[in-house]
Amino acid sequence: MSSEFWNARYATADYIFGTAPNVFLASQSALIQPGMRALAIADGEGRNGVWLAGQGAQVHAIDVSPPALEKAKKLAAERGVTLETELVDVLDWSWPEAAYDLVAAIFIQFAPPPERDRIIAGIRRTLKPGGVLILQGYTPKQIEFATGGPPSAANMYTEELLRTWFGDWDIQHLHEHESVISEGTHHHGMSALIDLVAKKPA
Repeated sequence: MSSEFWNARYATADYIFGTAPNVFLASQSALIQPGMRALAIADGEGRNGVWLAGQGAQVHAIDVSPPALEKAKKLAAERGVTLETELVDVLDWSWPEAAYDLVAAIFIQFAPPPERDRIIAGIRRTLKPGGVLILQGYTPKQIEFATGGPPSAANMYTEELLRTWFGDWDIQHLHEHESVISEGTHHHGMSALIDLVAKKPA
């Protein structure tokens, strides 16, 4: 999906994915330590990055859409937190090596294979040894629900796929489930989800 697609989607005063953090990310608050360096991938309007900053993390929020990042800055100001934002196409980014203590990858399924493999390689590269990945995405069954996410099953995650990517890490949580989510107008209703928490070996 192009930056033009996302710019058009975010071209509204409303926060289309809401301003509250992703429920699964928020459920992992015990992993967030004040001062830790966190990367929020494709953070859009900032709901997750702003929440992480509110927990005391030093957050680098990246996204491909200037309108989304402007809304993220506005949300950060309203919440009284500092958010470092950067206009980034993650498919063309250098992914600094061992730069972050935590990576939040929440619904970043805009890229199909093989482009997606570059994002996974980037996540593996950019986390520090001992760092933690918190990920939530859709499983292929989400196509039936049609309550958010891309229209292609090829973009979705399965437990087997996540174990292929991160099986050499310490997988602390990996769970497929069907749950109702309410994240703005674009993620709303019964959804087929998969959650992952994985720690990079020290």
